[in-house]
Amino acid sequence: MEHVTSIEDLQNQLAGQGYVCGRALATVGFLSLRLGRPLFLEGEAGTGKTEIAKAIAAALGRRLIRLQCYEGLDAASAVYEWNFAEQMIAIRTAEAAGGADRTALKAELFSDDYLIERPLLQAMRPQEGGAPVLLIDEIDRTDEPFEAFLLEALSDYQVTIPELGTVQAQEPPIVILTSNRTREVHDALKRRCLYHWVDYPDFERELEILQARAPEAAESLSREVVAFVQRLRTEDLFKKPGVAETIDWAKCLLALDVLTLSPEVIADTLGAVLKYQDDIQRLQGSEVKRILDDVNSSLDTA
Repeated sequence: MEHVTSIEDLQNQLAGQGYVCGRALATVGFLSLRLGRPLFLEGEAGTGKTEIAKAIAAALGRRLIRLQCYEGLDAASAVYEWNFAEQMIAIRTAEAAGGADRTALKAELFSDDYLIERPLLQAMRPQEGGAPVLLIDEIDRTDEPFEAFLLEALSDYQVTIPELGTVQAQEPPIVILTSNRTREVHDALKRRCLYHWVDYPDFERELEILQARAPEAAESLSREVVAFVQRLRTEDLFKKPGVAETIDWAKCLLALDVLTLSPEVIADTLGAVLKYQDDIQRLQGSEVKRILDDVNSSLDTA
């Protein structure tokens, strides 16, 4: 792709959008852009899979079209639907006018004027500035029939509307699929894509991410926050905090004018880091102090 000349160039462009990207992810991202292959990103929730699609769209100056997947999502909901309410108004208007030609009325009712485009159809349309970035988010929430439909749609970059015919992309969209691995996605869909497992970043990378997204935070506080969140991920929690929670927590602490972590501050703001009451309850009292002491000890020796 003409806007990205190398792996390092992609890293720099993403960094310009506040997304700190390791070389392995930048490499598969660059190859996806250069070869025109969909990119399949799998990993725990909160590791930045969705954010990379946003960053790539912003860096390339392309429109981001997001298909948020959910249980029960079908092809029609992902591609298009007819504006039933407007169609009914048109029918009533025609009837009140003394009855129009039925063939002409049907042709009018099933025209672009009454078509509501959903993400997959939007992604096949020409876009100002070039092909859009199509983010198919949390594909693991859907079922196998939708995966089969998606495989067909992404093979030829086309969708069919029975009343209007086939719509094929003049320029294929940049496709990024994400999965939190709540279930295994079929091999046939994965084979269509370039694959990358997005893991939690190590301490230095997460610190770099936090400094990019919350630059107003003092380095000492940022190091404490990152070290504490990284330590939390080693605990037996129902839902480990992601990078998004690290950033949110740091911003909450800044809003409270906190300069350094204390057991009291952590207890008051745990809701920014942990999203399940069982996890919050587990870290009440002396448990927070124990973890914070471990964190401070590790930072002192670093």
